[in-house]
Amino acid sequence: MAGARAAAAASAGSSASSGTPQPQEPGLGELLEEFSRTQYRAKDCSGTGGSKVERIEKRCLELFGRDYCYSVIQNVNGDICGHYPQHIVFLEYESSEKEKDTFQSTVQVSKLQDLVNRSKTARCRGRFVCPVILFKGKHICRSATLAGWGELYGRTGYNYIFSGGADDAWADAEDVTEEDCALRSSDTHLFDKVRGYDIKLLRYLSVKYICDLMVENKKVKFGMNVTSSEKVDKAQRYADFTLLSIPYPGCEFFKEYKDRDYMAEGLIFNWKQDYVDAPLSIPDFLTCSLNIDWSQYQSWDLVQQTQNYLKLLLSIINSDDDSGLLVHCISGWDRTPLFISLLRLSLWADGLIHASLKPAEILYLTVAYDWFLFGHMLVDRLSKGEEIFFFCFNFLKHIISEEFSALKIQRRKSLPARDAGFTVEDICMLRRKDRGSTTSLGSDFSLVMESSPGAAGSFTYETVELVPAGAQTQAAWLTALSERETRLQEVRSAFLAAYSSTVGLRAAAPSPSGAIGLLEQFVRGVGLRGTSSSTL
Repeated sequence: MAGARAAAAASAGSSASSGTPQPQEPGLGELLEEFSRTQYRAKDCSGTGGSKVERIEKRCLELFGRDYCYSVIQNVNGDICGHYPQHIVFLEYESSEKEKDTFQSTVQVSKLQDLVNRSKTARCRGRFVCPVILFKGKHICRSATLAGWGELYGRTGYNYIFSGGADDAWADAEDVTEEDCALRSSDTHLFDKVRGYDIKLLRYLSVKYICDLMVENKKVKFGMNVTSSEKVDKAQRYADFTLLSIPYPGCEFFKEYKDRDYMAEGLIFNWKQDYVDAPLSIPDFLTCSLNIDWSQYQSWDLVQQTQNYLKLLLSIINSDDDSGLLVHCISGWDRTPLFISLLRLSLWADGLIHASLKPAEILYLTVAYDWFLFGHMLVDRLSKGEEIFFFCFNFLKHIISEEFSALKIQRRKSLPARDAGFTVEDICMLRRKDRGSTTSLGSDFSLVMESSPGAAGSFTYETVELVPAGAQTQAAWLTALSERETRLQEVRSAFLAAYSSTVGLRAAAPSPSGAIGLLEQFVRGVGLRGTSSSTL
């Protein structure tokens, strides 16, 4: 990869010295125009050096290279996956400009490429486990769910079933032949093989936590299991991983979001639908510090549900172990990029990843890489009014506070206890009524432990005081939180401006009452009533 960097730099220098004008870096407006025109397919952009898509990919590589040394998994012509980038970035470690000149890969790229090729058939549409964010040395990955027997035995027929493109929009299936039924008797051997490679890839990436966003255990159409998931693997091949079932509405639900003038508050998913059979399931040790009543998840509106799931994911990646995280839905191109993008932007706003990127640059990177180059079907979604893509960036206004800051999580874990035997995990287990004030940043607070064993079988009360960080550290922390809010607001504003001038107004529908026009509907939905129409 170091050689590739040097060659690219030499090529750029040669063009500059010869007087050849350099193509202008693609902007967000151009990206959104291309995104809303066609779905990305890796095979469609090979050999077209001046194409918009190739320029978009090169821009992403340049932005990743600002803060990281990375290797590349080659996917030219979509040989591995038709809706993954041609050049899949494998982030290895953070680096300075000086370190990039002496980059030495920490992985065997050929081995990684081989694992990817062998494991891709284990997952729906060949969308294998792919690392996309590096945080504290941990890989945050994305993928589709596990493939069912139908895809494993005949990808051609399966692609026909999936031709509608949406997670939950399926074309008519061909009849299942007797030969297919006979092949099912060898399911166990086949699944052992392909899912075994999938597990090897997960372990190679040090992934321990798997978060499944599906609202069903298996995707069933026409009486056939067309996809599966780790949580219902009959052979329990994924038993060594920590599995989380966190059901989240599919893209079709976001038509209701648009029809309500882009208002997510009060919008609650109907959990009583026949196909919804995946319960929320999270190990207790991952929830103790979050102060969330998970039993009420079916009563949450879209804002609260998204906020709570994001808090959970941030808590997992901030854990003390070195394990990575996988997030997936069914196809991995609607709900999955929603949470991957929110994670990337939230961690960036805290200054913890992509530290050198400006708001416009991180926005470009996440739109281009997390959404466009990983195959989100914006054209199809806009035609159906399923605006999950718009929801993602408009939702940034709901995560600007300190409760979503990874810095706060780290600070809470680092607070020293005067009683060396009392840990943060112990604090998490205390009942809320036993706690003193935990909201004041400027004062000490006490935690009272009941039922502390005393002499002669009696019980006493022990008070454990947590000492706040020094004034200088606390001031720096508060400054970082203020910067977080500013940075996320800048990203959201930049997105709304670009979206409204390209995609947004084109996709918006008139109010049923006819009382407001396209622009007013958009302004009302995103909370910009005080802004003149000329600024949109």
